[in-house]
Amino acid sequence: HGGAPGPALETVFEIGRAERAEAVLRAKLDRGERLMGFGHRVYKVRDPRAEVLSSAAARLIAAGDGDSDLYELARVVESTALRLLEEYKPGRNLKTNVEFYTALLLHSLGMETDLFTPTFAVGRIAGWIAHCFEQREAARIIRPQSVYHGALGRKWA
Repeated sequence: HGGAPGPALETVFEIGRAERAEAVLRAKLDRGERLMGFGHRVYKVRDPRAEVLSSAAARLIAAGDGDSDLYELARVVESTALRLLEEYKPGRNLKTNVEFYTALLLHSLGMETDLFTPTFAVGRIAGWIAHCFEQREAARIIRPQSVYHGALGRKWA
């Protein structure tokens, strides 16, 4: 959760030019890959947060800030992805989610892609701390529901 903005933006960069959008996205879908920035477990319509962020991106570009070429390419990628998702996954209602335009906005603000997920996490810290206080107040032992099985001693930023 919150890890898709980077890969969503990387897909736009990979496509590079509007005329490549369909071929690149179709190849991803043919390989069974997910299109990051599309689909949501709850929203079966366009994520309302994506609507707000897409408007913010449009205002940013209209004000002369941000990369207008990248914005236009992202719009083509979005419309192509929505059309192909309907073709490949009919009835699933996979629409644009919040992470697609989050990626574009964070990039336009000059943020490095590898900071997208930590930025998402910062906005959640107060809630996570509140959960800790609630659990402590309830005097209940916190029992993790999963166990990490990955590599140890990895470097992180």
